[in-house]
Amino acid sequence: MRVFVILLKKMEVLSALSMRLVKLTGKSNVPMHPKHLIKTKIWFEKYLTKSDTVLDFGCGIGQAAIIISRKVRKVIGLDNDPKSLKLAKASAQNRNLKNVEFIIFDANKKLPFKNNYVDKVICSDVLEHLEKRNFALGEIRRVLKPQGVLFLVVDNPSTSWKRLQKSAGLFYYADPDHKYEYPKEAIMELLKKEDFKILHISTVTYDTPLKGLIDLTGGLSLSLYKKLRKWRQYMVKKHPEDTTGYKIVAQKN
Repeated sequence: MRVFVILLKKMEVLSALSMRLVKLTGKSNVPMHPKHLIKTKIWFEKYLTKSDTVLDFGCGIGQAAIIISRKVRKVIGLDNDPKSLKLAKASAQNRNLKNVEFIIFDANKKLPFKNNYVDKVICSDVLEHLEKRNFALGEIRRVLKPQGVLFLVVDNPSTSWKRLQKSAGLFYYADPDHKYEYPKEAIMELLKKEDFKILHISTVTYDTPLKGLIDLTGGLSLSLYKKLRKWRQYMVKKHPEDTTGYKIVAQKN
């Protein structure tokens, strides 16, 4: 059984390969995950207003920041990866976006903004990578205005696939760099401790050992990739406990 689980786990590398295929097959001029090529609504879009200043805490290649830039007053993207920020800045310049700024920053350190500076904060798949997770959440709360809103995405360590990996004695977090992943109850408790009120919590998508293979199809055929994404959404509705993570809207008290 352990050998079988190891073989399934090795398919995860196909997600990285899909990013190269996206470029090689001409779907993008830069390597990126095929999910960024699918037009979907930003899940927190209804909470945005034209007067908002938004901080994208761990912005990566800036996809979310660029998409929401036309819906808000200003977006500031922070990330510690110079290569990602170079791509983010190039994308913003190509679109002639004047209200988007990208800054290199270590998320374990104090944010370079005054108290009550931003209206909204995006923190998507970032906390798990940090040593100082509680400190980072405290900093997010500090720079948010009163009644400001945090859009948080965290990974779920309790899916069937992850439990199978754990039972086989394998590292089971979604990313080798993850320091910790939050069970649903744990992240809710942490947010309450940091004086956030949870407005909404929802699932992400179905966790499956085939996700690397599914991502690989995105490098070859976006139409097939879309169908497989729909299958994962169907499955997570049937098995919400097997969601890859949680999307949380939380308001500063």
